[in-house]
Amino acid sequence: MTAAPPPERSLFLGLLPWPERRAIAEALRTETIGGLVLLAAAVIALIWANTPLGDVYQQIRDFHFGIPALGLDLSVGHWTADGLLVVFFLVAGIELKRELVVGELRTPASAALPVIAAACGMAVPAALYALTAGLGGGSPDGWAVPMATDIAFALAVLAVISTHLPAALRAFLLTLAVVDDLGAILIIAIFFTTDLNFLALGGAFAGLALFYALQRLRVRGWWWYVPLGIAIWALMYNSGVHATVAGVAMGLILRTTLDKGEEASPGARVSHLVHPFSAGVAVPLFALFAAGVTLSGAALAQVFTRPEPLGVVIGLVAGKILGVFGGTYLAARFTRARLNPDLAWADVLGLSVLAGIGFTVALLIGELAFPGQDVTEQIKAAVLIGSLTATALAALLLRRRNKLYKHLCEEETLDADADGIPDIYQRSSAAER
Repeated sequence: MTAAPPPERSLFLGLLPWPERRAIAEALRTETIGGLVLLAAAVIALIWANTPLGDVYQQIRDFHFGIPALGLDLSVGHWTADGLLVVFFLVAGIELKRELVVGELRTPASAALPVIAAACGMAVPAALYALTAGLGGGSPDGWAVPMATDIAFALAVLAVISTHLPAALRAFLLTLAVVDDLGAILIIAIFFTTDLNFLALGGAFAGLALFYALQRLRVRGWWWYVPLGIAIWALMYNSGVHATVAGVAMGLILRTTLDKGEEASPGARVSHLVHPFSAGVAVPLFALFAAGVTLSGAALAQVFTRPEPLGVVIGLVAGKILGVFGGTYLAARFTRARLNPDLAWADVLGLSVLAGIGFTVALLIGELAFPGQDVTEQIKAAVLIGSLTATALAALLLRRRNKLYKHLCEEETLDADADGIPDIYQRSSAAER
């Protein structure tokens, strides 16, 4: 009796489908440019806060304006965190919906590896923070700070160090960040919700239901959605649930599939319009008013002597490496996935280190976990130090492989017949036939 052949092993980090690669390339291009602006904003904030004009920085960040009658009298810092970051999470919601419907997360088989890697990449940093804080007698409240990866910052690092990372590795990093963003928004909604105003919360849910109905009825026109979106955001803010939840909820509601005769879905159109604003304005302005911490010798020393900031540094650097790499490796073994023969596990290790850059969402959660406390500034400094450490280690690992990456990128983009489709896809189609 002839034994049955072993099941075919799926390819991990192989060639992306052409439509998927084009969609990801557009998203990553915007994030890369925005990441460079983000880096500049963070540097400006640090310099500004540590000069004689530091008092001016504090005064601007703490200046209040708004509409008190609507419960919206906020400081500049809070407007950037509770207002502008809603646009960032709107884009994150759209990207998550696209991944779930047509991207890497659309089937359990393709979603298994990135979801397990992202889940481990959140759980291990949180556990290492809790262990460090517990052993040092510190507060456990910051367990969620080192969990999220900042895709814009990571892509800016790749641009600065001129690394020609292949499309599959960039897509895997993007999917990790998308799942991280979902985890972050769930954590913010569940664990950082203040006293609930059920009337405002009910109004926000009613607004989301109307938003959903308009999408199902195929109603078009910004004059419907922009006022409704602002109303949902204001109600969500006044409900006690963090306002950024409104952004991700609306992003998940927007349709990402094409109707007959449509050139772009509502989700794609909205993302195309607001993604540049999110990456180039909203997130950098948040960084400008969140990253301005005083970096004296005593303050930096406390990052490594107080358990809370030390837990953040360990979580971002060691936790992300152990979580993302370990989770990916174990998932590949148990799902019988076969690594792309052109790559090596050293490339996954480099991405795992890069995932330790947790800037934007880490700063946001740090402010939510320790509101108005002395340790808040040390947590922010720890996020900066952990992210910079991860940047330096990732640069060392990825630059060593850059010759291979450049060769793979050239092969992926070669279009000798100038028909707009890289030749590698036509060779793959011919081989399948």
